[in-house]
Amino acid sequence: MAIDVINPATGELVKSYELMSQETVMGMIDTMADVRRSWQETPFSERHLLFLRMADILRRDCREFATIITEEMGKPFKQAKNEIEKCAWLCEYYVENAEEHLQPQFIETERKKSYTCYEPLGVVFAVMPWNYPIWQVMRFAVPNIMGGNAGLLKHAPNSMGAALAIEKLFIDAGFPHGLFRSVIADVDVVPAIIAHPEVTGITLTGSEGAGAAVASEAGKQLKKVVLELGGSDPYIICEDADIDLAVDACVKSRYLNAGQVCIAAKRILVLDGIYDAFMERLLEEAKQYTCGDPMDEATMMGPMARADLRETLHRQVSESVQAGASCLLGGEMPEGPGCYYPATLLADIPEGCPASTQELFGPVITVWRMPDIDEAVKIANETAYGLSAGIFTTNLEEGERIARDLLRAGTVSVNACVSSDPRLPFGGIKRSGYGREMASAGIREFMNLKTVVVD
Repeated sequence: MAIDVINPATGELVKSYELMSQETVMGMIDTMADVRRSWQETPFSERHLLFLRMADILRRDCREFATIITEEMGKPFKQAKNEIEKCAWLCEYYVENAEEHLQPQFIETERKKSYTCYEPLGVVFAVMPWNYPIWQVMRFAVPNIMGGNAGLLKHAPNSMGAALAIEKLFIDAGFPHGLFRSVIADVDVVPAIIAHPEVTGITLTGSEGAGAAVASEAGKQLKKVVLELGGSDPYIICEDADIDLAVDACVKSRYLNAGQVCIAAKRILVLDGIYDAFMERLLEEAKQYTCGDPMDEATMMGPMARADLRETLHRQVSESVQAGASCLLGGEMPEGPGCYYPATLLADIPEGCPASTQELFGPVITVWRMPDIDEAVKIANETAYGLSAGIFTTNLEEGERIARDLLRAGTVSVNACVSSDPRLPFGGIKRSGYGREMASAGIREFMNLKTVVVD
Protein backbone atom coordinates (compact mmCIF):
# COMPACT_ATOMS: atom_id res chain seq x y z
CA MET A 1 0.00 0.00 0.00
CA ALA A 2 1.04 3.58 -0.59
CA ILE A 3 0.18 7.14 0.38
CA ASP A 4 -0.43 9.52 -2.52
CA VAL A 5 0.36 13.18 -1.91
CA ILE A 6 -1.71 15.48 -4.14
CA ASN A 7 -0.85 19.10 -4.94
CA PRO A 8 -3.98 21.01 -3.76
CA ALA A 9 -3.38 23.85 -6.21
CA THR A 10 -3.42 21.62 -9.29
CA GLY A 11 -4.90 18.28 -8.27
CA GLU A 12 -1.78 16.56 -9.62
CA LEU A 13 0.17 13.79 -7.90
CA VAL A 14 3.28 15.05 -6.10
CA LYS A 15 4.63 11.64 -5.07
CA SER A 16 3.61 8.23 -3.72
CA TYR A 17 5.15 6.80 -0.56
CA GLU A 18 5.22 3.11 0.34
CA LEU A 19 3.90 2.33 3.80
CA MET A 20 6.21 0.78 6.38
CA SER A 21 5.18 -2.46 8.05
CA GLN A 22 4.50 -2.53 11.78
CA GLU A 23 7.50 -4.81 12.20
CA THR A 24 9.73 -2.21 10.51
CA VAL A 25 8.40 0.54 12.76
CA MET A 26 8.95 -1.50 15.94
CA GLY A 27 12.54 -2.24 14.91
CA MET A 28 13.07 1.46 14.19
CA ILE A 29 12.02 2.34 17.74
CA ASP A 30 14.37 -0.27 19.22
CA THR A 31 17.28 1.31 17.35
CA MET A 32 16.22 4.82 18.35
CA ALA A 33 16.24 3.85 22.02
CA ASP A 34 19.88 2.73 21.80
CA VAL A 35 20.89 5.93 20.01
CA ARG A 36 19.03 8.04 22.56
CA ARG A 37 20.82 6.52 25.52
CA SER A 38 24.11 7.59 24.01
CA TRP A 39 22.73 11.02 23.07
CA GLN A 40 21.72 11.64 26.68
CA GLU A 41 25.41 11.72 27.60
CA THR A 42 26.26 14.30 24.93
CA PRO A 43 27.19 17.62 26.58
CA PHE A 44 25.10 20.71 25.88
CA SER A 45 28.05 22.38 24.17
CA GLU A 46 27.97 19.71 21.42
CA ARG A 47 24.17 19.81 21.17
CA HIS A 48 24.34 23.57 20.72
CA LEU A 49 26.68 23.28 17.75
CA LEU A 50 24.40 20.80 16.01
CA PHE A 51 21.31 22.96 16.45
CA LEU A 52 23.16 26.04 15.24
CA ARG A 53 24.17 24.07 12.16
CA MET A 54 20.54 23.08 11.73
CA ALA A 55 19.48 26.73 11.83
CA ASP A 56 22.07 27.52 9.16
CA ILE A 57 20.80 24.72 6.90
CA LEU A 58 17.19 25.85 7.31
CA ARG A 59 18.12 29.34 6.16
CA ARG A 60 20.44 28.14 3.41
CA ASP A 61 17.88 25.73 1.96
CA CYS A 62 14.82 27.79 2.82
CA ARG A 63 13.44 27.75 -0.72
CA GLU A 64 13.66 23.96 -0.94
CA PHE A 65 11.85 23.42 2.35
CA ALA A 66 9.25 26.06 1.49
CA THR A 67 8.61 24.46 -1.91
CA ILE A 68 7.80 21.14 -0.22
CA ILE A 69 5.28 22.88 2.04
CA THR A 70 3.62 24.74 -0.83
CA GLU A 71 3.42 21.72 -3.12
CA GLU A 72 2.03 19.41 -0.44
CA MET A 73 -0.52 21.60 1.36
CA GLY A 74 -0.88 24.78 -0.70
CA LYS A 75 0.54 27.42 1.65
CA PRO A 76 1.60 30.56 -0.24
CA PHE A 77 5.33 30.36 -0.87
CA LYS A 78 6.09 33.58 1.01
CA GLN A 79 4.28 32.28 4.10
CA ALA A 80 6.10 28.94 3.76
CA LYS A 81 9.45 30.71 3.78
CA ASN A 82 8.42 32.56 6.93
CA GLU A 83 7.63 29.19 8.51
CA ILE A 84 11.17 27.99 7.83
CA GLU A 85 12.72 31.15 9.28
CA LYS A 86 10.66 30.64 12.43
CA CYS A 87 12.06 27.11 12.72
CA ALA A 88 15.61 28.49 12.57
CA TRP A 89 14.72 30.98 15.31
CA LEU A 90 13.36 28.11 17.42
CA CYS A 91 16.69 26.29 17.15
CA GLU A 92 18.58 29.40 18.21
CA TYR A 93 16.22 30.03 21.11
CA TYR A 94 16.92 26.63 22.65
CA VAL A 95 20.65 26.92 22.00
CA GLU A 96 20.57 30.10 24.09
CA ASN A 97 18.16 28.94 26.80
CA ALA A 98 17.82 25.15 27.08
CA GLU A 99 20.63 24.58 29.54
CA GLU A 100 19.28 27.29 31.85
CA HIS A 101 15.73 25.89 31.59
CA LEU A 102 17.02 22.52 32.80
CA GLN A 103 19.26 23.70 35.62
CA PRO A 104 18.84 21.96 39.00
CA GLN A 105 16.76 23.91 41.51
CA PHE A 106 18.16 23.86 45.05
CA ILE A 107 15.62 23.97 47.88
CA GLU A 108 16.39 24.87 51.50
CA THR A 109 15.36 22.06 53.88
CA GLU A 110 16.74 20.51 57.08
CA ARG A 111 18.71 18.05 54.89
CA LYS A 112 22.31 18.63 53.88
CA LYS A 113 21.21 19.07 50.30
CA SER A 114 17.83 19.04 48.55
CA TYR A 115 17.26 19.80 44.91
CA THR A 116 15.31 18.94 41.80
CA CYS A 117 16.84 18.08 38.45
CA TYR A 118 15.63 17.04 35.02
CA GLU A 119 16.38 13.86 33.12
CA PRO A 120 15.02 12.84 29.70
CA LEU A 121 12.33 10.18 29.56
CA GLY A 122 13.14 8.40 26.28
CA VAL A 123 11.52 8.32 22.85
CA VAL A 124 8.80 10.95 22.36
CA PHE A 125 6.22 10.01 19.72
CA ALA A 126 4.56 12.87 17.83
CA VAL A 127 1.44 12.80 15.67
CA MET A 128 1.55 16.05 13.71
CA PRO A 129 -0.75 17.97 11.33
CA TRP A 130 -0.33 19.33 7.82
CA ASN A 131 -1.16 23.03 8.34
CA TYR A 132 2.34 23.99 9.55
CA PRO A 133 4.08 20.83 8.41
CA ILE A 134 7.63 21.77 9.40
CA TRP A 135 7.08 24.29 12.21
CA GLN A 136 4.70 22.02 14.13
CA VAL A 137 7.21 19.18 14.00
CA MET A 138 10.20 21.31 14.92
CA ARG A 139 8.51 22.83 17.96
CA PHE A 140 8.13 19.31 19.38
CA ALA A 141 11.45 17.93 18.13
CA VAL A 142 13.88 20.73 18.94
CA PRO A 143 13.21 21.10 22.68
CA ASN A 144 12.82 17.37 23.25
CA ILE A 145 16.00 16.39 21.45
CA MET A 146 17.90 19.31 22.97
CA GLY A 147 16.79 17.95 26.36
CA GLY A 148 18.15 14.46 25.64
CA ASN A 149 15.10 12.65 24.26
CA ALA A 150 14.64 11.10 20.82
CA GLY A 151 11.83 12.06 18.44
CA LEU A 152 9.59 9.77 16.39
CA LEU A 153 7.19 11.43 13.93
CA LYS A 154 3.96 10.17 12.41
CA HIS A 155 3.04 13.02 10.08
CA ALA A 156 -0.21 13.78 8.28
CA PRO A 157 -0.60 11.71 5.09
CA ASN A 158 -0.35 14.76 2.82
CA SER A 159 2.94 15.87 4.43
CA MET A 160 5.15 12.87 3.78
CA GLY A 161 7.72 14.92 1.87
CA ALA A 162 7.99 17.33 4.79
CA ALA A 163 8.38 14.42 7.22
CA LEU A 164 11.30 12.93 5.30
CA ALA A 165 12.87 16.36 4.73
CA ILE A 166 12.96 16.94 8.50
CA GLU A 167 14.55 13.53 9.08
CA LYS A 168 17.20 14.38 6.49
CA LEU A 169 17.70 17.79 8.11
CA PHE A 170 18.75 16.14 11.36
CA ILE A 171 21.19 13.90 9.51
CA ASP A 172 22.64 16.76 7.45
CA ALA A 173 23.14 18.83 10.60
CA GLY A 174 25.24 16.01 12.07
CA PHE A 175 22.89 14.47 14.65
CA PRO A 176 23.30 10.74 15.34
CA HIS A 177 21.43 8.59 12.83
CA GLY A 178 18.22 7.35 14.39
CA LEU A 179 17.80 10.13 16.92
CA PHE A 180 14.91 11.53 14.87
CA ARG A 181 12.87 9.31 12.57
CA SER A 182 9.77 9.70 10.44
CA VAL A 183 7.28 6.86 10.19
CA ILE A 184 5.49 6.40 6.86
CA ALA A 185 2.51 4.47 8.15
CA ASP A 186 -1.26 4.37 8.53
CA VAL A 187 -3.07 5.30 11.72
CA ASP A 188 -3.63 1.61 12.52
CA VAL A 189 0.01 1.33 13.65
CA VAL A 190 -0.34 4.16 16.19
CA PRO A 191 -1.56 1.98 19.11
CA ALA A 192 1.42 -0.35 18.69
CA ILE A 193 3.82 2.61 18.67
CA ILE A 194 2.27 4.02 21.83
CA ALA A 195 2.50 0.61 23.50
CA HIS A 196 6.19 0.17 22.69
CA PRO A 197 8.09 0.18 26.02
CA GLU A 198 10.71 2.63 24.75
CA VAL A 199 8.05 5.23 23.82
CA THR A 200 7.68 7.24 27.02
CA GLY A 201 5.66 10.26 25.89
CA ILE A 202 3.19 11.20 23.17
CA THR A 203 2.40 14.61 21.73
CA LEU A 204 -0.35 15.35 19.21
CA THR A 205 -1.45 18.46 17.39
CA GLY A 206 -4.66 17.96 15.45
CA SER A 207 -8.38 17.44 15.72
CA GLU A 208 -10.36 16.84 18.88
CA GLY A 209 -11.23 13.32 17.70
CA ALA A 210 -7.62 12.40 16.97
CA GLY A 211 -6.56 13.78 20.33
CA ALA A 212 -9.17 11.75 22.19
CA ALA A 213 -8.15 8.56 20.36
CA VAL A 214 -4.44 9.01 21.06
CA ALA A 215 -5.02 10.02 24.68
CA SER A 216 -7.15 6.91 25.17
CA GLU A 217 -4.40 4.65 23.86
CA ALA A 218 -1.79 6.45 25.96
CA GLY A 219 -4.02 6.12 29.02
CA LYS A 220 -4.09 2.37 28.60
CA GLN A 221 -0.30 2.40 28.72
CA LEU A 222 -0.08 5.01 31.52
CA LYS A 223 2.02 7.32 29.36
CA LYS A 224 2.10 11.09 29.42
CA VAL A 225 0.44 13.05 26.61
CA VAL A 226 0.51 16.66 25.42
CA LEU A 227 -2.40 17.68 23.20
CA GLU A 228 -2.89 20.83 21.11
CA LEU A 229 -6.32 20.52 19.53
CA GLY A 230 -8.96 22.71 17.90
CA GLY A 231 -10.14 26.16 18.79
CA SER A 232 -13.04 28.54 18.41
CA ASP A 233 -11.00 31.58 19.26
CA PRO A 234 -12.85 34.84 20.03
CA TYR A 235 -11.59 38.36 19.32
CA ILE A 236 -13.47 41.09 21.22
CA ILE A 237 -13.55 44.51 19.54
CA CYS A 238 -14.31 47.17 22.15
CA GLU A 239 -15.99 50.48 21.35
CA ASP A 240 -12.73 52.38 21.93
CA ALA A 241 -10.67 50.05 19.71
CA ASP A 242 -8.44 51.35 16.93
CA ILE A 243 -10.59 50.15 14.02
CA ASP A 244 -7.79 49.95 11.46
CA LEU A 245 -5.58 47.98 13.85
CA ALA A 246 -8.41 45.61 14.81
CA VAL A 247 -9.54 45.01 11.23
CA ASP A 248 -6.01 44.37 10.01
CA ALA A 249 -5.39 41.87 12.82
CA CYS A 250 -8.69 40.04 12.34
CA VAL A 251 -8.32 39.70 8.58
CA LYS A 252 -4.70 38.60 8.71
CA SER A 253 -5.41 36.16 11.51
CA ARG A 254 -8.35 34.56 9.70
CA TYR A 255 -7.09 34.46 6.12
CA LEU A 256 -3.47 33.49 6.84
CA ASN A 257 -2.76 30.00 5.49
CA ALA A 258 -6.28 30.00 3.94
CA GLY A 259 -7.76 30.10 7.43
CA GLN A 260 -6.23 26.73 8.35
CA VAL A 261 -4.78 27.90 11.64
CA CYS A 262 -5.72 26.62 15.09
CA ILE A 263 -5.33 30.06 16.67
CA ALA A 264 -7.06 32.06 13.94
CA ALA A 265 -9.68 34.65 14.89
CA LYS A 266 -12.68 32.38 14.47
CA ARG A 267 -15.35 34.45 16.28
CA ILE A 268 -15.19 38.24 16.07
CA LEU A 269 -17.36 39.83 18.75
CA VAL A 270 -17.91 43.53 18.01
CA LEU A 271 -19.51 45.92 20.48
CA ASP A 272 -22.60 47.68 19.16
CA GLY A 273 -21.22 51.21 19.23
CA ILE A 274 -18.43 50.41 16.79
CA TYR A 275 -20.10 47.62 14.81
CA ASP A 276 -21.17 49.49 11.65
CA ALA A 277 -17.87 51.31 11.20
CA PHE A 278 -15.93 48.12 11.89
CA MET A 279 -17.96 46.07 9.42
CA GLU A 280 -17.56 48.62 6.65
CA ARG A 281 -13.80 48.60 7.06
CA LEU A 282 -13.68 44.82 7.52
CA LEU A 283 -15.54 44.13 4.28
CA GLU A 284 -13.29 46.53 2.40
CA GLU A 285 -10.16 44.81 3.71
CA ALA A 286 -11.48 41.27 3.23
CA LYS A 287 -12.11 41.94 -0.45
CA GLN A 288 -8.37 42.42 -0.95
CA TYR A 289 -7.74 38.73 -0.22
CA THR A 290 -8.00 36.87 -3.49
CA CYS A 291 -6.85 33.35 -4.31
CA GLY A 292 -3.93 32.68 -6.61
CA ASP A 293 -1.00 30.46 -7.49
CA PRO A 294 0.66 29.65 -4.14
CA MET A 295 4.12 29.65 -5.74
CA ASP A 296 3.66 33.31 -6.75
CA GLU A 297 5.08 35.39 -3.90
CA ALA A 298 2.42 38.04 -4.49
CA THR A 299 -0.37 35.57 -3.70
CA MET A 300 -2.20 36.32 -0.45
CA MET A 301 -4.28 33.14 -0.28
CA GLY A 302 -3.61 29.73 -1.75
CA PRO A 303 -5.84 26.65 -1.88
CA MET A 304 -7.07 24.68 1.08
CA ALA A 305 -5.00 21.60 1.79
CA ARG A 306 -7.42 18.89 0.61
CA ALA A 307 -10.66 18.54 -1.33
CA ASP A 308 -12.52 16.94 1.58
CA LEU A 309 -11.62 19.86 3.85
CA ARG A 310 -12.99 22.32 1.31
CA GLU A 311 -16.20 20.32 0.96
CA THR A 312 -16.70 20.25 4.73
CA LEU A 313 -16.14 23.99 5.00
CA HIS A 314 -18.55 24.78 2.16
CA ARG A 315 -21.21 22.60 3.75
CA GLN A 316 -20.80 24.46 7.04
CA VAL A 317 -21.07 27.83 5.30
CA SER A 318 -24.08 26.77 3.21
CA GLU A 319 -25.96 25.36 6.21
CA SER A 320 -25.25 28.51 8.20
CA VAL A 321 -26.60 30.72 5.41
CA GLN A 322 -29.68 28.51 5.07
CA ALA A 323 -30.23 28.93 8.81
CA GLY A 324 -30.25 32.72 8.45
CA ALA A 325 -26.64 33.93 8.47
CA SER A 326 -25.79 36.78 6.08
CA CYS A 327 -23.00 36.02 3.62
CA LEU A 328 -21.41 39.39 2.84
CA LEU A 329 -18.51 38.03 0.83
CA GLY A 330 -17.53 34.74 -0.84
CA GLY A 331 -19.31 31.58 0.20
CA GLU A 332 -19.37 30.02 -3.27
CA MET A 333 -17.41 26.98 -4.41
CA PRO A 334 -15.18 28.11 -7.31
CA GLU A 335 -14.88 26.15 -10.54
CA GLY A 336 -11.62 24.87 -11.93
CA PRO A 337 -8.74 22.75 -10.63
CA GLY A 338 -7.43 22.85 -7.11
CA CYS A 339 -8.97 23.20 -3.66
CA TYR A 340 -9.47 26.95 -3.65
CA TYR A 341 -12.11 28.58 -1.46
CA PRO A 342 -12.73 32.34 -1.54
CA ALA A 343 -12.32 34.75 1.35
CA THR A 344 -15.74 34.60 3.04
CA LEU A 345 -17.48 36.85 5.57
CA LEU A 346 -20.57 35.83 7.59
CA ALA A 347 -22.65 38.03 9.90
CA ASP A 348 -26.06 37.90 11.63
CA ILE A 349 -25.27 34.34 12.64
CA PRO A 350 -28.14 32.49 14.35
CA GLU A 351 -27.69 30.16 17.28
CA GLY A 352 -27.31 26.47 16.51
CA CYS A 353 -25.94 26.74 12.97
CA PRO A 354 -22.47 25.37 12.11
CA ALA A 355 -20.90 28.84 12.12
CA SER A 356 -21.93 29.29 15.75
CA THR A 357 -21.26 25.80 17.11
CA GLN A 358 -18.44 24.27 15.03
CA GLU A 359 -14.86 25.13 14.22
CA LEU A 360 -14.65 26.46 10.64
CA PHE A 361 -11.16 25.49 9.52
CA GLY A 362 -10.85 27.68 6.47
CA PRO A 363 -10.98 31.29 5.21
CA VAL A 364 -14.31 32.27 6.79
CA ILE A 365 -14.66 35.33 9.04
CA THR A 366 -17.67 35.19 11.37
CA VAL A 367 -18.91 38.32 13.16
CA TRP A 368 -21.37 38.89 16.02
CA ARG A 369 -22.82 42.20 17.27
CA MET A 370 -22.47 42.47 21.07
CA PRO A 371 -24.54 44.82 23.28
CA ASP A 372 -21.80 45.33 25.90
CA ILE A 373 -18.46 44.03 27.13
CA ASP A 374 -20.04 41.72 29.73
CA GLU A 375 -22.03 39.91 27.06
CA ALA A 376 -18.99 39.76 24.79
CA VAL A 377 -16.90 38.10 27.50
CA LYS A 378 -19.75 35.71 28.29
CA ILE A 379 -20.11 34.66 24.64
CA ALA A 380 -16.33 34.45 24.23
CA ASN A 381 -16.16 31.92 27.06
CA GLU A 382 -19.24 29.94 25.98
CA THR A 383 -17.32 27.39 23.96
CA ALA A 384 -15.96 23.92 24.56
CA TYR A 385 -12.57 25.15 23.39
CA GLY A 386 -9.95 27.33 25.05
CA LEU A 387 -6.90 27.70 22.83
CA SER A 388 -6.55 31.47 22.44
CA ALA A 389 -8.43 34.76 22.48
CA GLY A 390 -7.88 38.44 21.72
CA ILE A 391 -9.21 41.81 22.81
CA PHE A 392 -8.83 45.19 21.11
CA THR A 393 -9.09 48.38 23.13
CA THR A 394 -7.14 51.60 23.66
CA ASN A 395 -7.66 51.20 27.43
CA LEU A 396 -4.66 48.95 27.98
CA GLU A 397 -5.21 48.57 31.71
CA GLU A 398 -8.78 47.37 31.20
CA GLY A 399 -7.79 45.19 28.25
CA GLU A 400 -5.11 43.50 30.30
CA ARG A 401 -7.55 42.97 33.19
CA ILE A 402 -10.07 41.26 30.90
CA ALA A 403 -7.33 39.17 29.27
CA ARG A 404 -5.85 38.10 32.61
CA ASP A 405 -8.96 37.67 34.76
CA LEU A 406 -11.96 37.01 32.50
CA LEU A 407 -11.12 35.33 29.19
CA ARG A 408 -10.66 31.56 29.50
CA ALA A 409 -7.92 30.44 27.11
CA GLY A 410 -4.31 29.27 27.02
CA THR A 411 -3.13 32.49 25.36
CA VAL A 412 -4.82 35.90 25.31
CA SER A 413 -3.48 38.81 23.28
CA VAL A 414 -4.32 42.51 23.67
CA ASN A 415 -4.28 44.60 20.47
CA ALA A 416 -2.50 42.01 18.33
CA CYS A 417 -3.02 38.70 16.56
CA VAL A 418 -2.39 35.66 18.68
CA SER A 419 0.74 33.89 17.46
CA SER A 420 3.11 31.24 18.74
CA ASP A 421 6.54 32.35 19.93
CA PRO A 422 9.47 30.13 21.03
CA ARG A 423 9.93 32.35 24.11
CA LEU A 424 6.36 31.85 25.37
CA PRO A 425 4.49 28.70 26.50
CA PHE A 426 1.78 27.63 24.06
CA GLY A 427 -1.23 25.37 24.55
CA GLY A 428 -4.91 25.27 25.45
CA ILE A 429 -7.49 24.37 28.05
CA LYS A 430 -10.84 22.56 27.94
CA ARG A 431 -11.27 20.63 24.68
CA SER A 432 -8.37 22.48 23.09
CA GLY A 433 -6.02 20.13 24.92
CA TYR A 434 -3.51 20.21 27.75
CA GLY A 435 0.19 20.56 28.30
CA ARG A 436 2.47 23.21 26.82
CA GLU A 437 4.95 23.56 24.01
CA MET A 438 7.95 25.91 23.70
CA ALA A 439 9.72 28.12 26.25
CA SER A 440 10.81 26.49 29.52
CA ALA A 441 7.50 24.62 29.88
CA GLY A 442 7.92 22.93 26.50
CA ILE A 443 11.36 21.49 27.11
CA ARG A 444 10.29 20.21 30.55
CA GLU A 445 7.09 18.40 29.47
CA PHE A 446 8.81 15.09 28.71
CA MET A 447 11.50 15.26 31.36
CA ASN A 448 11.49 13.50 34.71
CA LEU A 449 11.45 16.15 37.44
CA LYS A 450 13.59 14.23 39.89
CA THR A 451 13.97 15.15 43.55
CA VAL A 452 17.35 14.39 45.13
CA VAL A 453 17.86 14.56 48.91
CA VAL A 454 21.25 14.14 50.62
CA ASP A 455 21.67 13.69 54.41
